[in-house]
Amino acid sequence: MLAYLDQGKRPLYNSRIIDTYIKLIKRKYSYINISDLLDYAQMEPHEIEDQGHWFTQEQVNLFYERLVKLTGTEGVAREAGRFAVSPDAIGVMRQYILGMIGLSKAYEMIGKASRNLTRSSIYSSCKLSANKVEISVTPNEGVTEKPFQCENRMGFFEAMAMAFNNKWPRIEHPECMFRGSRICRYIITWDNPFSASWRKAVNITATGFFGACIISSFFSSSAKLLSLYPVALIGVLVLALLALLGERLEKNELKKSISSLNDSTDKLLEQIEINYNHARLINEVGQAISKQTNIEDVLANVIQISEKRLDYDRGLILMANKEKTLLTFRAGFGYSDDQLEFLKKTNFHLDRPESKGVFVVSFREQKPYLINDINSIGKNLSLRSLAFAKKLGSQSFICCPIICDGEPLGILAVDNIKTKRPLVQSDMNLLMGIAPMIGISIRNADLLDARVKQMRSILHVMAASIDARDPMTAGHSEKVTEYAIGICNELGLSKDYTEVVGVAASLHDYGKIGVPDSLLKKQGRLTDEEYEVVKTHAAKTREILARINFEGMLRQVPDIAGCHHEKLDGSGYPYGLKGEEIPLGAQIIAVADFFEAITSNRHYRAPMKMDEAFAMLKKEAGHHFKEKIVDAFIRYYIKEKNEKRLRLVSSL
Repeated sequence: MLAYLDQGKRPLYNSRIIDTYIKLIKRKYSYINISDLLDYAQMEPHEIEDQGHWFTQEQVNLFYERLVKLTGTEGVAREAGRFAVSPDAIGVMRQYILGMIGLSKAYEMIGKASRNLTRSSIYSSCKLSANKVEISVTPNEGVTEKPFQCENRMGFFEAMAMAFNNKWPRIEHPECMFRGSRICRYIITWDNPFSASWRKAVNITATGFFGACIISSFFSSSAKLLSLYPVALIGVLVLALLALLGERLEKNELKKSISSLNDSTDKLLEQIEINYNHARLINEVGQAISKQTNIEDVLANVIQISEKRLDYDRGLILMANKEKTLLTFRAGFGYSDDQLEFLKKTNFHLDRPESKGVFVVSFREQKPYLINDINSIGKNLSLRSLAFAKKLGSQSFICCPIICDGEPLGILAVDNIKTKRPLVQSDMNLLMGIAPMIGISIRNADLLDARVKQMRSILHVMAASIDARDPMTAGHSEKVTEYAIGICNELGLSKDYTEVVGVAASLHDYGKIGVPDSLLKKQGRLTDEEYEVVKTHAAKTREILARINFEGMLRQVPDIAGCHHEKLDGSGYPYGLKGEEIPLGAQIIAVADFFEAITSNRHYRAPMKMDEAFAMLKKEAGHHFKEKIVDAFIRYYIKEKNEKRLRLVSSL
């Protein structure tokens, strides 16, 4: 923090101050190369255009130092201050001042208005009379201004009076921080507006005229008074015309101030609307991507919203691989098919020191970049990067790093080709608001994916532990799971529900952990009593799985797995459920389990042939199994068998 507060490193001066200088240069010093001037001051053209950007003391010092050298004018700071409120500037400073309706009020509000332009000092004002104020400027702690900034202030104070009265005010400067004082103090005196002087003159004239009339009435005869009547009447008419003219002047001045106020208000409302739209967009992106549980869905949603809501022609997202050695294209909008194919085949190497493309540098340095003319950075790019930009037709673009917990994950980039709208700092600020949310969502998706993989590995071990008890039934759970998922796909069930059924299928026999090996591995058929013991595995499966903290749709797993031996007619176990009382997933697993059992080798019988197994399945359909599930399984099995045969033939 202390390093950040060091001299010259804090953003203190709004870009509108420099913008005034630039406008003055264009008007009076047109021979100056503005690009070179800005390069020297470490400023970018888009930063000047953006009214939300702030420059450091160091940048402003460099700018002024170079400007004085180029113009040969030591007083250019005061000149720029005066120019700030001129009609030629057409800047927000003029809108601020004229929008306050009255010079006295404008000077009184200088402290509040200054906060929109500078963070270097605190401005305070004190009204001394109707046309006289005192303004004090106190530098903030750790800020060291330069004498030219004092001159710029005085020029600005002068311009304020000119904006209202078209006359220069008188400025006394009894205290100056550059002459050993703690603060800069200015005493400003100005002439009242012409309408006020006119009104005062009319009032004095009217008072004198009517006073003379009253005195004459006391000391003149009736005949003489009668002769003075036409003169008095003419005098009254003249005074009335003068008063009317004064009122007209005052109204014109008021109308001018109100017009400026309306203009200022319109600009303010426009900026408020921009800020509101940006905030709403960032919130919309955040809500949309926070609902996604995998990276591909996160990226797809970001691109969809960006294309719909952002004012850019094209956009793309590059993501780093796990080793952080490559940036690869993952999603984009606005590109032609050929350009998309080109992007998909292009990798940006992060592990090569010689790689210095903007995307790579932005990723490494975790810094955003706004480039309005790619030719201006051509000397810093590799030939490959230049070829890439040329292939895509890029001239101006913004790229922002996607970061989470201080670690770069990828790059978000946009550009304009068709609209030719210049990109400014507020565009980059908007993307920098969106990029962190993308990073958080990607990280959450990664964590969720890792959690899912961990859960699946645990469930796989659980399922394998049951199959491992008896070599004869090894692979049973895997086969049942494969068949159950095949049925789900054939029925067109959702991806999420298919996953639930898959988990339940892999664990459907877990309750057998409580059944003795002597029964599970018994040669020959079980007795009725032994069979009743084996049947308890279904209820035990449900009881054991209910203790696992399944979340979301996976909460259905215990019920589905525990009901895989229920039958439509109610003759199943352990609960004797009928028809739709049986969960759909359990009905699917029942068909898969039945087919796998009758087509596999068991201690008590040989495996059944496929045709016989299909016939038995169809026989059980309608009273033990749901017909559409049996039909779906048979379609799946035949289709899968044919595909395996084709794969085998093609491999030969």
